[in-house]
Amino acid sequence: MPVGTQGTVKAVDQEYLRSDIKAQIILSNTYHLYLRPGTEILEKAGGLHKFINWEKPILTDSGGFQIFSLAELRKLKHDGVEFRSHLDGSKHFFTPEKVIGIERSIGSDIMMVLDECTPYPCEYAYARKSKELTSRWAVLNKESFDNSVPLYGHKQFLFGIIQGSVYKDLRESSAKDLVSLDFDGYAIGGLAVGEPAEMMYDLINFTTDFMPENKPRYLMGVGRPENILEAIERGVDMFDCVMPTRNARNAYLFTSEGILSMRNAKHKDDFSVIDPNCSCYTCKNFSRAYLRHLYIAKEILALELGSIHNLHFYLDLVKEARKQIIGGTFKDWKDSILSKITNYQKIN
Repeated sequence: MPVGTQGTVKAVDQEYLRSDIKAQIILSNTYHLYLRPGTEILEKAGGLHKFINWEKPILTDSGGFQIFSLAELRKLKHDGVEFRSHLDGSKHFFTPEKVIGIERSIGSDIMMVLDECTPYPCEYAYARKSKELTSRWAVLNKESFDNSVPLYGHKQFLFGIIQGSVYKDLRESSAKDLVSLDFDGYAIGGLAVGEPAEMMYDLINFTTDFMPENKPRYLMGVGRPENILEAIERGVDMFDCVMPTRNARNAYLFTSEGILSMRNAKHKDDFSVIDPNCSCYTCKNFSRAYLRHLYIAKEILALELGSIHNLHFYLDLVKEARKQIIGGTFKDWKDSILSKITNYQKIN
C-alpha cells in the first residue's frame, strides 16, 4: 500500500497512482487526518474518498504508532491515550471508541484498532502490560465497530493488531486474544522499530502460525524489498511503508540493478533509462542524466518522477510475487531475487 498519511501520497498525483503505478489501495492516518483537516471537513466532503478523488480502497491506521512517537507528549491511561498535537500543542484524548468514530468520519474501507506500539528494546514487564492494554482496547474497538453505522453507506472492515514486542509468549497470547474477537483481518504491529532483521523474520514466522489462513495478514510499516519477500514467504499478505516515496524525495531510486543515488556525478552524462527492466512513466520518458539534473537543481518534478518510479518498482515486485505464488514457483523465484540483494543495498 502506498502511504498517503494526510490524504495524499507525497509528490504523486492520484492519476499516476491509478494509471501508471496501478495501486489498488492506499493508506492514510487517523491521527493526522483528525488534526488536519478534521472530521467536520471530511464529513462535509462526503468522506476522504471524495475529498481526495480516490475511488479505490483506503486503509486507515489508528494513529497508535504516531502517538507512540510523540514520547513525552503522550500519557497512557486504561481507557485511552492523552496526547498533545505536534501541530499546536493542543491536548486531545483518544479512546478506542473515539478512534472508530474518526475512522467512520474518514470513511475508510479498512479500519485499524487503537493499540500501543512498544519500543525496541522493551522490558518484558512493560511489553506484557502493553499487550494487555492493547487486548482490552481491542474489545472496545470491536464493540464500538459492531454497534455503529457507516456514514457513507459502503461496507467497512476492522483489523486487529497483534503486539507483544519481541516476546513469543506475548505474541501468541495477543494473537489468540484478537482471533477470539473475530476481526476481519489481523496485523502484526510493533516490528521494524529497531530490532535486527533476523529477529523480525523469526517473530513473523512464529506469529503467523496463530493467524487465520482465510483472513488477510498485514505486516505494518515494512519495509525494504528483501524484507517484503521474506515476510511473504512467512505468510504475510499486506504491507505499507514510506520508504519508496521517502527515498525518492532524497534522490535514492530502487532498481533491478541496485539503488541509484541520483545526485551521484557519474549520472551527469548518462542518458540511459533509470531501470531497463521497468515500464513506469519515468523510465519510459526520461534519462538518468535528466533526473540527476532535476535533483541537483532542486526541481519539484524530481520528487514526482522519482516517487512514481519507486512505487512502480514496489508494486511490480509484489505483483510478480503473487504470480509466482499462484504458479507454485515463489520459493525459487524469491531465492533468485535475494541472491542479487547486495545490489539493493549497494548505492550507485
